[in-house]
Amino acid sequence: MSIATEQRAPGFVLPEVTLRIGSTSRATGSGTHHHINPATGLADATVPLASAADVDEAVCNSHEAFSVWKSTPAVQRARALLKLADLVEEHTGEFAALATADNGTPARTAKLMVGAAVEWIRYYAGWADKLPLGRVTSVAGAGGSFGHTLRQPYGVIGIIITWNAPLMSLAMKVPAALAAGNTVVAKPSELTPFSAMLFADLIREAGIPDGVFNVVTGGADAGSALVSHPLVKKVSFTGGPDTARKITAECARTFKPVLLELGGKSANLVFADADLEAAALHAAFMAFGIMTGQGCALPTRLLVQESIYEQFAARVAEIASSFTVGSPLELDTVCGPVINQGAIDRIESMVAQARNDGARVLTGGSRLGGELADGYYYPPTVVADVDRQSELARQEVFGPVLAILRFSDEADAVALANGTDYGLSGYVWTSDAKRAMRVVEALETGEVVVNGAPNAVAERPFGGIGHSGNGNEGGLEGLEEFFWTKSVAYGAN
Repeated sequence: MSIATEQRAPGFVLPEVTLRIGSTSRATGSGTHHHINPATGLADATVPLASAADVDEAVCNSHEAFSVWKSTPAVQRARALLKLADLVEEHTGEFAALATADNGTPARTAKLMVGAAVEWIRYYAGWADKLPLGRVTSVAGAGGSFGHTLRQPYGVIGIIITWNAPLMSLAMKVPAALAAGNTVVAKPSELTPFSAMLFADLIREAGIPDGVFNVVTGGADAGSALVSHPLVKKVSFTGGPDTARKITAECARTFKPVLLELGGKSANLVFADADLEAAALHAAFMAFGIMTGQGCALPTRLLVQESIYEQFAARVAEIASSFTVGSPLELDTVCGPVINQGAIDRIESMVAQARNDGARVLTGGSRLGGELADGYYYPPTVVADVDRQSELARQEVFGPVLAILRFSDEADAVALANGTDYGLSGYVWTSDAKRAMRVVEALETGEVVVNGAPNAVAERPFGGIGHSGNGNEGGLEGLEEFFWTKSVAYGAN
């Protein structure tokens, strides 16, 4: 038995990765990619890479299905999505196992993320038969004409997701698009194909017609073919700014709308009057305990008021050093592996540069060896005294590295928090309600949470500004992303 097989849960078999186009499922494409288990460094599956012809077939199937799906009574769409939510919940254990195989997400975190995905699906299922279809714009005031607006689905939505949270990314995009009456062609990352396979199976089991949801696994070529296809009417992308620039440039050629959920360098502001123990626990867990730091909205910059700086930094490092790093299958594991060798190289380079810039590494700072040497394991790493203009202070690491910086007062904290090109999430810890309101308003981010409130929940819009993207997922705003507006007027005669 190979090490890769030993890293799976007992009795668990990885699904075959296939292209899901209409009613067909096939394991061939223009080439293949070998999926690497990040816990072992070994290949454990073959991923077909969709060709441009495969993408065209998927989009055409989706376009044909659109006429059926948009005409399906809203109550039936709602029931199907509610059934999908129930099915995802029933398969929590399987989705959690797939997450550990996809990218090494620790099992207990993976189960929590399945629960969150279920809530996103249910939220948009609840909107499907209550859609905001328009409003009256005039009755007698425009020369006796009657005017109103219609909100109509686009048609085929091209969805491209990144590797760090495949099920969650699907749940944040697909249910809203389907609730609005659109159809979808989704391209998961070739690095994490497994969750999309089960999701597609459950879409069909929920009674959603073939062609409404299609999956084309593949790399950049498949993504480019999807984005440029003339029957794809809008693109929703989660990933990095470099890829987003290419997508935006292609969409601009035909003025195709695009929704971008990109990276972040989110600041966590801790004032001296905060509940410091709660803030320290939150800072450590949010930086390392969710996807091993591989999340766009995680608070990877910790800004601490100078009067409590040393004691607070030491406490965060103490908590971080207590986290268990190991196999994602073990229930006591808090931090699993990072995604691949490229991630290890990037993390090591940024930590080394921070050291050269004069920062102090309080815990972690070196790739783990011993029994973990074959996988891509890097420990929770807390770096204090980070220079404000340094790479670590301004650029996304996407790994288990927390940068700590000090600030003097409220104005300094806000200026420091706003001192990057990103603008996704912000976190504030203070017992002063008036200060909290001032800081919330001053932070240049799409989301701010105060004193440990949860982030990225279904009922609130989630999106960024600047290099963190544009548009929203979540809330009514996330549903409205999948409609276009038509103005209608009827004359008096």
